[in-house]
Amino acid sequence: MRKLAVHRLFILSAGFVLLATIARAQADSAAGAQVSYSSAVHFSKQYAQAEKAFSFNGKTVEDVSRWRAAFLPRLKATLGLDKIAAQLPGYVPRAQMRSSEDMGTYIRQRWIIWTDPSVPLPMVILLPKGGGPRPLVLTPHGHGKNPEQYAGIYLDEEERRMVAARGRDVAVQAVHLGYVVIAPTTRAFGETRTEKDKRDSLPFSCRIQLMHDLLVGRTPVGDRVWDMSRIIDWALVHLPVDKKNIAITGNSGGGTISLFAAACDERITVAAPSSYFCSFEASIGTIAHCDCNYIPGILELGEMGDVAGLVAPRALCIINGQKDEIFPIAAARAEFQRAQRVYDAAGAASKLQMYEGAGGHEYYKDGAWPFISKSFSCPK
Repeated sequence: MRKLAVHRLFILSAGFVLLATIARAQADSAAGAQVSYSSAVHFSKQYAQAEKAFSFNGKTVEDVSRWRAAFLPRLKATLGLDKIAAQLPGYVPRAQMRSSEDMGTYIRQRWIIWTDPSVPLPMVILLPKGGGPRPLVLTPHGHGKNPEQYAGIYLDEEERRMVAARGRDVAVQAVHLGYVVIAPTTRAFGETRTEKDKRDSLPFSCRIQLMHDLLVGRTPVGDRVWDMSRIIDWALVHLPVDKKNIAITGNSGGGTISLFAAACDERITVAAPSSYFCSFEASIGTIAHCDCNYIPGILELGEMGDVAGLVAPRALCIINGQKDEIFPIAAARAEFQRAQRVYDAAGAASKLQMYEGAGGHEYYKDGAWPFISKSFSCPK
């Protein structure tokens, strides 16, 4: 009788164990069915964990000076500028004129400048008639088929009408204000596309440029900043320009170059990037953009407002469209406040401005030229 009771107890205990095992398995299965991967959650977590080592939190001019001295070398290294400088020590660019045309109130010249021994970069120079020296304005362009559009050179009549409607003849606007203007072809566009992309009539070779740059520790943004600095080197020697008054302005991808070039080259006294400024997270980190925008590890250094702060105490006008869907205005405003903290500490609050156009992803000349003209120490 006792053995039977023990046997029954054993069977009952085994049954409980089995039921518990089944219950756990069912619970695990139900939990597993509820598990789903959210890329948005995962990437947002990554962004939140980024170090942002040079996020500015100082209050004085001395704080700005120390912060800049630590941040700028790291930014240049991240862009690959140190790598290029080491590969081309003491490089002096050379240039060759292709053509010159009298446009009535100004002269339009086509040039090639070797910003690198193996990079013949086209540029259009617009020269106002009359004496010099004049302020110099660089107008890097954004993404599109025609890198000479800013200089008033069009592929067809339809493009001419589009440019007029959208205010994209940026270099022409500048020369009409009396400035010497250089409208360079952005590297990976026009004649600097790959041979295959030219054959296939693709408008730019940004992805190819990025892939090759990554293999050697460089970036497209760094390459393009290098190009702007070498163009300034050449212009100061060969053109009737005032070295104390150098501006850079462009739309979209041209805004990218304008911001980073101004941050890295102190000879640029005024910058007006249009339709680019935002947070890295809310723009290129969330919305599909061209590959050339991506800088490995940039958020480990800081956000875009910190990069903008490196321009201080020089003049900087942030230009955005309120309806720009790829550079959301709310994030642009937040980053402007980040840059503002640097300018306030530097005692240069009046040198920083944000202009908001009522439309979308456009060049807002009403925000750019009054600011640039006011910022030049010797405006026309």
